[in-house]
Amino acid sequence: MKILVCISNVPDTTSRITFTNNNTEFNTTGIQYIINPYDEIALAKAIEITANTTNGSITAITVGDSNTEPTIRKALAIGADNAIRINASPTDSWFVAKQIANYAKNEKFDLILTGKESIDYNGTQVTAMLGELLNIPSVSIAKGFHIDNNQITVEREIEGGKEVITASLPIIIGTAEGVAEAKIPNMRGIMAARSKPLEVIEAISIEPLTKTIAFETPPSRGTVKLIDENNINELIDLLHSEAKVI
Repeated sequence: MKILVCISNVPDTTSRITFTNNNTEFNTTGIQYIINPYDEIALAKAIEITANTTNGSITAITVGDSNTEPTIRKALAIGADNAIRINASPTDSWFVAKQIANYAKNEKFDLILTGKESIDYNGTQVTAMLGELLNIPSVSIAKGFHIDNNQITVEREIEGGKEVITASLPIIIGTAEGVAEAKIPNMRGIMAARSKPLEVIEAISIEPLTKTIAFETPPSRGTVKLIDENNINELIDLLHSEAKVI
């Protein structure tokens, strides 16, 4: 089983997000970056799949400049066998999908795993784009899947319930919670990651399809009013006159 796991380099969820250059660029000053949590789930599932095989391999891939190497090295420490860094700053989902597809098209992967989305832009687009670019099936927001020989059964979220899909390999799966438990690298994995191969590939030229005009932060939260639990009339009056929800 030859597996490719797509890794996004995203800001830690505790980061304070600000913008520069007249709100047209993300301010990276003081930001701690991590592996996208949904991609960690994908990587953990890949490790489970290859754990009991003698010929399984996991390649982790990311699109990013040299600053993303600690993130892709962590993927190696967790359990990927080798890594690819496509040397470019990602601009949007299309750019990322095209770069990964260009690498994967000649590698004959049995399974390509992504997170269902990245926690910075929440686009949920790369999985489907890769499927179209590589002309193989793709299933996003997967809650679990099982592989039996060349067949895969995927359970995914849909509005109001779940959907069960069967398909043949190769396939691209966008993983959500429930597929696997994210793994923490141990000392042995961290030391081994130093000697695992990390190949840097130059990006291909792609015509941009989108342009960022400006970023906006959500409005600040208003003040909180505390109402005595016995003063129901005051609560009703404020919900009616101030909150205007009744």
